[in-house]
Amino acid sequence: MAVLTLPHDTAALPGAPASYWRTVGWRLSRDPATLIAGGLLVLIALSAILAPWIAPHDPNTGSIRSRLAPIGAPSHPLGTDEQGRDMLSRLLYGGRMTLVAGITPVVVGFLVGTVLGVIAGYAGGVVSTVVMRTMDIFYAFPAVLLAIAISGALGPGLPNTLIALSIVFIPRVVRVAESATVQVKGLEYVAAARASGAGVPQILRYHLLANVLGPVLVFSSTQVSLSIILAAGLSFLGLGITPPAAEWGLMLNTLRQSIYVNAWVPALPGIAIFLTSMAFNLVSDGLRDAMEIRT
Repeated sequence: MAVLTLPHDTAALPGAPASYWRTVGWRLSRDPATLIAGGLLVLIALSAILAPWIAPHDPNTGSIRSRLAPIGAPSHPLGTDEQGRDMLSRLLYGGRMTLVAGITPVVVGFLVGTVLGVIAGYAGGVVSTVVMRTMDIFYAFPAVLLAIAISGALGPGLPNTLIALSIVFIPRVVRVAESATVQVKGLEYVAAARASGAGVPQILRYHLLANVLGPVLVFSSTQVSLSIILAAGLSFLGLGITPPAAEWGLMLNTLRQSIYVNAWVPALPGIAIFLTSMAFNLVSDGLRDAMEIRT
């Protein structure tokens, strides 16, 4: 295995940790933007998880008499939607669906894409050609058009949305993993492991994956915000989450006609999508900067 050495600006500091991953954590803890964004994500995740206990109303129960109540209305601090349903409750429950639809495809893409990319990069030849040319077919389409096409073919619903977005992100991760593997497999310690009689599974697991996971993890973290926006966009177009479920993109769709009556209430799901996506971007940027420790 390659020995990671700390840069002079980190190793020279008193109290700086000595190991690579402790150094990454140490640098993350000193990045204010990453800490604030991470705290916001934790708050959003906890709000979504605890929605059944902290939501003031049933997200699917409304009243025509209280429809489109403004922000600050009695018993409805964030107002109500076009059917009189409490917006705060729907935003809390909608965060569950949005986070699941945004994070799950990236996790699937990370797991499947890393395995395919490492195999293609290490094997080379026909295996690499078949895998990479297949991925290029999907990668040739813009992410939005590919997601819409697959969702349109499969139909609306959360499972189909997860399948469509996973297909979008797998080729992206495969390209990064394959490129990183090609760079790593030519290093001396891989050749030494091969000469010592180590088998292919051992080389892939202990020598290649350990050095490829870093850049692939950083790249995958940058895709979460895109996945959230794509999932919300599919729901907005009627190709994602179906009513009456609470989901931020679907809420934007149902409230778009109400913007002329009460502009602030329809803007709330869009603000939630923006803040969540921005927080994921800041965390991924901080993780990338923290992991840029030269070998």
